[in-house]
Amino acid sequence: MNKIINNYPLSEKKSDVLKTPSGLSWKEINLELVLEGKVEMEDLRITAEALEIQAQIAETSNRHQLAENLRRSAELVKIPETKILQIYQALRPGRSNQDELETLAKEMENKHGAKRCAKFLREASKAYFP
Repeated sequence: MNKIINNYPLSEKKSDVLKTPSGLSWKEINLELVLEGKVEMEDLRITAEALEIQAQIAETSNRHQLAENLRRSAELVKIPETKILQIYQALRPGRSNQDELETLAKEMENKHGAKRCAKFLREASKAYFP
């Protein structure tokens, strides 16, 4: 595990592993490429792989809750923004019932493979509807 933390900050010590979702090295992104239209909005998003590395670093520092949050975030990078906004709205007080939250949890788990996020939705449902 010390090997992981010795690589922090990744941008300085392990920049070769930091890629954009389209596969560009993050160091390749510059204003010239943006102006030429060779960098898409997608290239400015973080990847699940980068979030997992950050989670491992958090765990080596005994920051287990942060590591879990980063791993949930890694699941979310593959989910459409409209679905994330739907879930956000559903989690607001009084916006959904227990069955609706369970349906969202099942979708997250089965359609998107987001097991940690599904677990989080189920925990929220239990808190709202004990």
